[in-house]
Order: sequence, then C-alpha cells, then structure tokens
Amino acid sequence: MSLSPNHGERRGDARPDLVVLHYTAMASTREALARLCDPVAEVSAHYLIAEDGEVIALVPEERRAWHAGAGRWGEVRDINSRSIGIELSNRGTHPYAQPQMRALEHLLDGLLSRWTIPPERVIGHSDMAPARKLDPGPRFDWRRLARAGLSVWPEEAEAEEAELSPSLRSFGYDPALPVDVLLTAFRWRFRPWASGPASPRDAGAALDLSRRFPVDRRAGEA
Repeated sequence: MSLSPNHGERRGDARPDLVVLHYTAMASTREALARLCDPVAEVSAHYLIAEDGEVIALVPEERRAWHAGAGRWGEVRDINSRSIGIELSNRGTHPYAQPQMRALEHLLDGLLSRWTIPPERVIGHSDMAPARKLDPGPRFDWRRLARAGLSVWPEEAEAEEAELSPSLRSFGYDPALPVDVLLTAFRWRFRPWASGPASPRDAGAALDLSRRFPVDRRAGEA
C-alpha cells in the first residue's frame, strides 16, 4: 500500500539503479506531503524525509514514482523507471538539518544494498536536469555522503580546461547541453564556493570523477 496514488509500472522491466535526491522547495513537510499525494499534481517520490528525521514512505520501491521529469544521466533518459526518488523537506534556502541527514544516510545505506546501486549512481535532480533544476542545491552536503560511502567526491587536481567538457559528459551529464550549463550544475554539487569562468580545478575535479566513475560502465548495460 502507498500513501501517494501517483505511480505506475516501471517501463521495460526496468529496475532501479539510480537514486535521485530532491528538495521540496515548500514551507513545511506537511505541505510537501499533501502535494506529493495529490492526484491532480501528478508528482510523487518514493520517500519524503522531514527535517526532524521522520522518513515517510510514499511509493513502493518496485513502482515508478513521478519525481524526475525530463532529463538524462548517461544513456538513461527515462529516469523515473530507473530510479528511487527521495524528497528532502527543505526550502532550498537553508542548510539541511542534522537529523534529516542522518535519516537520509540510513535510508541510502539500505537502498544501495537492496538494489546493488553503487555510490556514484546517487545523484541530484540538478545533475540529471541541469537546465531546469537546482535541487538539492549548493547547501546540500554531498561530501558528507561521500565520506559515508553513499556518494562520490572528486580528488583535488588540476587539468587542462579542454578536459572539462568531455569529462563532465563521461561522468554522466547530458552531452546535448552547453558546457556552461553543465559546469553550473557540477559546481552546485562539487564546488559550490567556485565562481567565474571554468578553471583548471574544475577540469581536474571533473576529470578525476570521469576516470574513476565513468557512467557508461553502468548505463551502457541498459
């Protein structure tokens, strides 16, 4: 049984091999819950995590929740059929609460184990739809997840700026989008303090990730 009616069958016998993180961009968990369960809204997620750490299961993991919309990660275009969606109650303007982060870590640990999802396949909404989405935003602590083995983080390095575009695409970002759009999304996640034109450090971080976690290693299996 699910709290939200907004779900369907995963297409093409797909199974989840991605986790997509979102923020709700709403004033309260109660408001977010109402929207995610509203059949008129036609949006949902598998889980909603409140700021106090409460985890609310909305859609069974084996079902296709409606959280990602149009986007791409590597060769995967129907993200909803290939992912678990997690909404974090946060307006996008303030840091994430510690109880919420602990609950997310516990949930991710179980998800990655149950579905054999590697940590590099835990991504943000802004990663798979960088031209239109910001969440979970630059205030989200991706490095914390990486330290717990639940996501990835680049090594500090420098590279030629010509390496930036192919590296971003090799890591998973949509090759059809302009590199400046991809760089913005990349910085939101991995270098939120950076600004200005692309730098050798941007290129070095992207190159490191693309070498250690090339997306085609997994997405090419689809």
